[in-house]
Formats: sequence, structure tokens, C-alpha cells
Amino acid sequence: MKKIKTMGTLLVSTAVMASMLAACGSNNSNNTNAGSNEGTEASANTGSNKADAKAPDTSKKVELVWYLLGDPAKDQAKVTAELNKMLEKDLNTTIKLNFTTWTDWQTKYNLLLASGEKVDMLFASSWADFYKFANQGAFMPLNDLLPTYAPTTWSSVSEQDWKEATVNDKIYAVPATYPEYTPDGLVYREDWREELGLPEIKDLASIEAYLEGVKKSKNITPINGKAYNEIFTMFKSYEGFQQIGGDSGVIVSKSYDTPRDIVAYPFTPEFEEWAKTMKTWAQKGFWKSDTLSDQKEAGDAIKTGQGAAYWRNAPGAGGFITGLQSSNPEITMGYFPFSRFKNLTMPTLSVNNAMAIPKSAPNAERSLMVLDKLRNDPKYYDLINYGLEGTHYSMDADGKHIVTPPAGVAAKGFIGYDIATWGLRVESMERKKQAGGWEGFDALLEEFKSQSKPNIFAQVIMDYNPVKSQQAAVNSVIQQYGMPLMMGLVPDVDKAIATYRKQLEAAGVNEVLKYVQEQANASFDAQGIK
Repeated sequence: MKKIKTMGTLLVSTAVMASMLAACGSNNSNNTNAGSNEGTEASANTGSNKADAKAPDTSKKVELVWYLLGDPAKDQAKVTAELNKMLEKDLNTTIKLNFTTWTDWQTKYNLLLASGEKVDMLFASSWADFYKFANQGAFMPLNDLLPTYAPTTWSSVSEQDWKEATVNDKIYAVPATYPEYTPDGLVYREDWREELGLPEIKDLASIEAYLEGVKKSKNITPINGKAYNEIFTMFKSYEGFQQIGGDSGVIVSKSYDTPRDIVAYPFTPEFEEWAKTMKTWAQKGFWKSDTLSDQKEAGDAIKTGQGAAYWRNAPGAGGFITGLQSSNPEITMGYFPFSRFKNLTMPTLSVNNAMAIPKSAPNAERSLMVLDKLRNDPKYYDLINYGLEGTHYSMDADGKHIVTPPAGVAAKGFIGYDIATWGLRVESMERKKQAGGWEGFDALLEEFKSQSKPNIFAQVIMDYNPVKSQQAAVNSVIQQYGMPLMMGLVPDVDKAIATYRKQLEAAGVNEVLKYVQEQANASFDAQGIK
């Protein structure tokens, strides 16, 4: 989806993930008993390609009611009207597209499912409490409906993606077939690196050499502003630590290959070594002593020539770099994704963006038929994703790229078509934009795909109520003692580590660790992961 979410900092973990995932139910997504699904038309039988549902019948005209997140586009009524002409001809169907808007969207979304309003399909996502709602029986199981009413989608979505949309052996959503990769990384001044003859950035040592080189030669603070994102995400990626359980703070799995080896990282020798390295970096002036209270973005300092590095995930890096191409064309940027430390990238869950059918939906079968069209027919896909040809875009001569503004339309005053169709996206159906964008992004995506492994940690979603007080106390200790250590802002590293560990234990970190371990093991059991 377009609003990229990261786990880059403990502050993000605490503030963002708590708001999105804390309500996801007290049980793991795959090892709980789902709520009652009485009244649904489908019975679940995972793995079966035989449908008991009736053959498609479109003799009765129906109007579908769908909900998407966000706001409608400026010309949404025109696009929907054209869509309905096509749907009425092909499926004897029209559709009413409703939007939650971004104002208090979560409350509105929850009410839609709680009220029993007659909705035929709506956007669903792991960050919109998909697993919680699936466990509560808010969605209709689709196993027996998909082969008959969405056969192309049923056969083209991967087994892994269907697995991620499954709760207690029942498929509750149709996931977008569009892998998103959001590894953390470092945006840096490539022109300065070349000018100063600094080594190519490819590991921790070359990052240090770059920061030291620009510090001395340009007389600036390399990470000038908030620097915690840069250091904390680099630490996790460098060590191969995988944070699990959302808001678990210091709890990590030691590596992708040993997911059940779960520890509190401040008690590891890796953290000891890292804290000492960061002490030397702080002494070299790679960031300011008040960086933890500084509210300035390090990227802003790059624009004014007063900074040299900035933390961004991959899509965020693309946006930052393309923005600089317009505002500061004299600057050339480079990007080092931290995934290169271990040559490992995990996509976001397929159900980060998906479409689901509420259990009270009156027209589930027709909704799946429409979804099958939108996902797999180029005429439908282009319309719902890019708008009206000639008005919102035009096709390039190669027939593969879209051009915006369309040919013959002035750029001044042009407003494109853009709505939250993330749940409908299919990678093979996407059109690339002819102009604009970050030249290196396509190659980066190919790199991510080549080293991609399923995201087995994102499915460990928990309710922390049983250890809520301990968790809050641990998070407080992290901010008071852990963050200064991570940034090398302590007089004596060894003494600071000993104090940090003592405070964590007093706060109840061992209880949180035990709880995360139990819930993670249950999730891994359900996923068949050793």
C-alpha cells in the first residue's frame, strides 16, 4: 500500500504498532478457534479445488456495495460510471464504491463490521485488524466459493499467499498479488562519496568510512537531526535479529534460520559489541549529542548541504530521491539497503492488502466474480487503478507504460486518478509510468525478489494484555537507558549496559520474553515452522 509502515524505531513500534495491532485479539492468527460463522454460504475445506457452490448465475441484476479505505478521487464518479457500464454488460451487475476517508477511518471501519451493515466486499489488512476480525467470525470463509466464482484468481494466487489469508483452515480474504518490500536502509550523498574517493558502501566498515570522510572533509554532522532510526534499524539488520510480536520492544528472534531462538537483545554479546562501536561513532561526531531530543529530520539537512545520510525504507528512499531530483537537481544520492548485510528480504504479508467479504454480505458470489474481473482483465484493471484513458493517462507506444499527464493534456492544473486500490493489485497487471521515478528502484526490487523469503514473523500477532504492565515498564526503561546506549551517549558503556539490564529485569522483561516465546511458538507450530 502507499502508506508505508516500518518497524524502524521503538517509538514507532510503541506508537504505531500499538494502534494498529494491539486490538488484534488475544490469540495468534492461525491457532485459535474462529467465532461463529452461522448464516454464511460457504463451508471451509482448505486445499480442495472442488466447489460445492452453485454454478455462476447472473440472471438477476444486483448492485454491489463495496468499501475502500481513504478518499475518492476527483473524477471517481466518472470512473465508477464507466466501470458500471462494463459490469452491467458482462456480469449484469453494478457497484457502489464507498470510501471511509482518512478521518477516523479505523472507527468507521470497525463499525462497518460490528453493525452488520449490508456490505458485499471491503478492503482488509493485517494493519486493519484482519486476523482479529477473522477470528471473531466477521468475514465469510471463501474456500468453496473461490474455485467457482473467482477461478482465475484461485489458480493464480500462490499457496503461500493463500496460507497468509487463512485462519483456522479457512480462507477469509483474497490477498493482493503484489509483494511489497520495505527493508530499511541508508540514503547518502553519492556525489560526495565519489568526490572524496571514499569506498563504495557495501558493509558496516564502508559506512563508517563514508561518515568519517564527509565529517572531516565537509565539516558537517553526517546524520544531522534524529539519528536513532538509522542506528537501531542498522543494528537489527547487521546482526540478523528479527523483531517479532509488534510492540515487544527488545524481544527478537536471533535469526531467520532459527526463529524459535528468541531473546531480549540487550542481554546478548552482540549488543555489547554494538554499543561499544556506537560509542566510537558518537565520539567521532557522526551525530549530535542531543540527537535523541532533536525533532529535525536528517533528510532536511541533506537538502541544505548540512547532512550526508538519512534512514529510509526502500519505497521511502525512492520518494526522497525523486523529490531531490526536483528540489535539488545538483545532488546525486545513493542507497544502501540493510538487507545486504544478510542477503535476506521479506515481503510484507500478502494480507497487508486484501479484499474480504463480511459474513452478512448478500451478494458474495457476484462480488467474487467482479473481483476476478478487476484483478485479471486488463480493461477492468487499468480503469480501476489508473482511471480513464485520455483523461487521466495515455499509453506509451510500447503498450506497457502509462504517461501522465496524458498526451495533449497540460501538466499545470492536472489532477491524476489515485484511490486506495491496494487490495486489488496484481503484479503482472501493473503498468509502469514512463517518466519520473527513481531509476534504481526496478533493479532494487529484482534484488529483493532474488533473496526473498516468506515473512514468518509478521504473523506472530499478539494481545499484550497479560503482560501489559510489564511491557509498559520495559518500554519506559528502553527510552531512559536503552536509547542512549544505542547511540553511544553514555560515559561508560560497560556500566551503562549493566544498569540497563538490571532495570529491564526489574521492569519485568523476563515475563514479556516468556509470553512472546509462548505465543511465537504457537504461531510457528500453526505455520509448520520448526
